[in-house]
Amino acid sequence: MSAQSLKKTTATWIIVIMTLFITAIIFGILMRLNQGNDYKMSSPGFYATMTTHGLTMIAIWSVAGMVAINYLLTRYIKVPNSLSVFALVFTVIGAAMLWYATFVGQFHAGWTFLYPLPLVKIAWAKWATPLFFFSLVVLGVGWLVWSVGLLVQILKKYSLKQAFAWQHLSKKEPEVKTPPLILISTVSLIGIILSLIVAVILLALTFAEYYSGGAFVNDSLLMKNLIYFFGHTIANESLYLGLAALYELMPEVSSRPKFKTTWYVALAWNCTMVFILTAFFHHLYMDFVQPLGLQMVGQLASYFASLPAAGVTAFSVFVLVFRNHIKWSLTNVLFFIGIMGWLIGGVGALIDATISNNVALHNTLWVPAHFHTYNAMGNVLFCLAFFYWVANEFSGSQTKTKAQQLKTALLLIGGFGFVLMFYLAGADSVPRRFSNYPAEFKSAPLMATLGAVFATIYLIAILLIFIEILRKCVKAFSAS
Repeated sequence: MSAQSLKKTTATWIIVIMTLFITAIIFGILMRLNQGNDYKMSSPGFYATMTTHGLTMIAIWSVAGMVAINYLLTRYIKVPNSLSVFALVFTVIGAAMLWYATFVGQFHAGWTFLYPLPLVKIAWAKWATPLFFFSLVVLGVGWLVWSVGLLVQILKKYSLKQAFAWQHLSKKEPEVKTPPLILISTVSLIGIILSLIVAVILLALTFAEYYSGGAFVNDSLLMKNLIYFFGHTIANESLYLGLAALYELMPEVSSRPKFKTTWYVALAWNCTMVFILTAFFHHLYMDFVQPLGLQMVGQLASYFASLPAAGVTAFSVFVLVFRNHIKWSLTNVLFFIGIMGWLIGGVGALIDATISNNVALHNTLWVPAHFHTYNAMGNVLFCLAFFYWVANEFSGSQTKTKAQQLKTALLLIGGFGFVLMFYLAGADSVPRRFSNYPAEFKSAPLMATLGAVFATIYLIAILLIFIEILRKCVKAFSAS
């Protein structure tokens, strides 16, 4: 693959992702304004927007991490550009199908729909249901081919033992040293591939029921397990891809020695791979027919999944910056704030994943509070850090830019203010997924309005960053 082809494809991905991101943020602001009684949306319109917003955000920030590792892995292995191009085409087609199903067909069951809602109770155009599911097929095929292709390329150079960095668990100095980027990419890609395989099973069962005319009916608990295994796993594994970029780039842009794979880094990420695949059970605490043992696994895995990777990564970043002279470009500022957001969101998730707390918080705005925190202020910032760094690569400059402090301030105030409104509302038992709040929740409209205001500040920061990134990405299309 030529360097110029890689740059062009990466630049195209960044422009597509950022355009969809900004549009999806606007959708989110409109929903919060509607909940604050400042803007009027119909109930079907609200839930169609919610479906589009949720699935678009999950989709683009899943592939954003893939874009990052796809570019950075070329430092260590051969990566065919055709994989990325294939996924890009399928992502654009799948997104167009999704938006047509939601905005034209008014499909509004949510991206983590509650089975059997989309099949039994149809409150939208009949054709929108299969189109929605076929859009997921198109998206999933593109991502699955890309993920498998990258994993195959890793295993062509590194054995399975080396890709998992098992040789680093020994006291002996390994002959082959596994870079953290290879280790974290391998762990994350396996999780993504498994989640996409489960999505294939889920869609096959859904189509079997939909086209059977009632002759075949799925088990509701099985379907819900499959939905949340896919949704929870792919969201978390995508965040880890952003962390892979952090391990590779943050020391480099900070003019510090590169991170190395030590025994505790190898152990932490291998443990994380196991725990994150079983943590999804915490979404099913309220399903009392679920075997008790699985509920216990869900709580324990939720705790254990956060400790190895979060503890080791946070410690590594702390050592990197503590009492060291750091060149604080926007790249490592975004990485550093992203670590903060990831940890805060993770603590919020652990509070909710504790069974005694989940009874009170399960269906409140605490849930979107924690996942918006580790996505909007965690994964998004990890990927934006890569976007900014690679855009500087395209322009040939990694220098500090004007208005960096303004962008950082707007990002901090807007982002953390936005999620704080969710946390406060969740602690006050305000329910989630309501288009309008009942009169009993007196504080809910005000917090929704304030959430929209803070989200607008966050949007301004994203726009300022995108304008600079876009200006530099354009240079990737010029002849080398």
